[in-house]
Amino acid sequence: MKNTPKFFLISIISSVFLSVAASAQVKTGIDVLQESGFSILAGKRVGLLTNPTGIDRNMRSTVDILYAAKEVNLTVLFAPEHGIRGNELAGALVANTVDKSTGLTVYSLHGKTRKPTADMLKNVDAIVYDIQDIGCRSYTFISSLGNLMEAAAQYNKEVVVLDRPNPLGGEKVEGPLVRDGFYSFVSSFNIPYIYGLTVGELAGLINNERPVDKRCRLTVVKMDGWKRNMTFRETGLPWVLTSPQIPTPEAAVAYPMSGIVGELYAIQIGVGYTLPFQVFAAEWIDGEALSKAMNRLALPGLYFRPITFKPYFGISSGKSVSGVQIYITDYSKAMLTEVQWYVAQELHRMYPNHDLFKLGNLKNYSMFDDVNGTSQVRLLLTKRYQVADLLPLWRGDVETFKVRSAEYKLY
Repeated sequence: MKNTPKFFLISIISSVFLSVAASAQVKTGIDVLQESGFSILAGKRVGLLTNPTGIDRNMRSTVDILYAAKEVNLTVLFAPEHGIRGNELAGALVANTVDKSTGLTVYSLHGKTRKPTADMLKNVDAIVYDIQDIGCRSYTFISSLGNLMEAAAQYNKEVVVLDRPNPLGGEKVEGPLVRDGFYSFVSSFNIPYIYGLTVGELAGLINNERPVDKRCRLTVVKMDGWKRNMTFRETGLPWVLTSPQIPTPEAAVAYPMSGIVGELYAIQIGVGYTLPFQVFAAEWIDGEALSKAMNRLALPGLYFRPITFKPYFGISSGKSVSGVQIYITDYSKAMLTEVQWYVAQELHRMYPNHDLFKLGNLKNYSMFDDVNGTSQVRLLLTKRYQVADLLPLWRGDVETFKVRSAEYKLY
C-alpha cells in the first residue's frame, strides 16, 4: 500500500498520535452534507441512527449538527449496540430513552426490538445513518443498518447513508459467504467476513440484492477525497472508538486477526490489556517458542514478537501470560483473518493437551459458528488442526464476491 511504513506496529500507544481534524484530506458524508446546505433533507422529518463515531471533521456530533441546522427537522433518534452516546457495554441490551442534549426520544435497535416499528417511524420521512464501521461482517452496526433499510421499505421511508472510510481499506476481501442456517445478527448478509466496501457501498449491495418490493429509497452521500488504498491514518480524520475494545484504527485492523478465535474464550487476545485483538497469549504458552513457530511459517506481510504481560481484566486477569504480539510488515500482502487459524494450528502442534475448543468451557459453539457464517470452519479446523484443510472454504468465495460487488463501488 502506498505510503505505508515498512513496519506498521499495531499498538494502542499510537493513539496519542491523533490527526489534526482541520488537516483532514477526506470529507465524510456528514461534511459533504453540511457543505450542501442539507439540501436532500430540506422539508423532511428526519430520524437519525448514529453513535459517538458520527462526527464531522471538527468532531461535532451528527446529532448536534442536524438538531441545530435550521434546514433540518430532526424528530427522533435511533440507537445501535453500545447506545447513541456509547455508554452501553458490548452485547448489552439498550433501552429506549431520551437524549439529554436534544430532548429527543431515542429508540433502541439493540434491545427487545431490532427493527424500527411503524410507531417509531410515524413522524419520520427520511432516516439518516451515520456510523463509523470497521469492515467486518460480525460487527453489528451494519446489521442495524440492514434492519433499518428493511423497515424503511416496509413503511415507505427514505434512507440516507452518510458514507465513511472502511478502516481496513477498500481492497481487502477475506472469508467465506454465510451459509444457509447461519444467518444471524453477527452474520446478516451474504458477504465475506471482510467485504472491502464502505458502508454506503454495502448499503447499495444490500438494497439491490433484495427483492424489488423490499428495497428502500436509498441515497448515499459520498465522501470526498477517499481512495480505496488509504489507511485510516492517511485520511487525516479523527478516530472515535467504535466500541470499547476498538480505541484506535489499528485495533480495527487487528480485530479480524483474532476476534473469531476470541469467541472461544480460551486464550488472551489482548482484550483486557492495552493491545486489544493484537496478541495471542496464555499462562501455558512459551512466547519465545510460539514466535519462532509463527515466524517459520513466513506468512506474507506478518511478523510475530514474543510478549509477556498481565491482563487487567478478562481471561487470566491479574496473571502472567506469554505469547506473541502481531506486527504487520506489508499490509497489502497480509491475510488478516487467517492469522488466528495458523496460531490455532501451531498451538495444537506444540500443546496438544490444550484444545482451544475445550479450554473455554463453552456449552456450544453457536457464536463461533455464527460469526464464521458456517459450522464448516470449526469442523474442518478441528479435524487435524491443519490450516490447509480450511483454506479452500476460507478463500473459495473471495474472487466471485469481488466481481459481484464491483458494481456497487463508489470510489
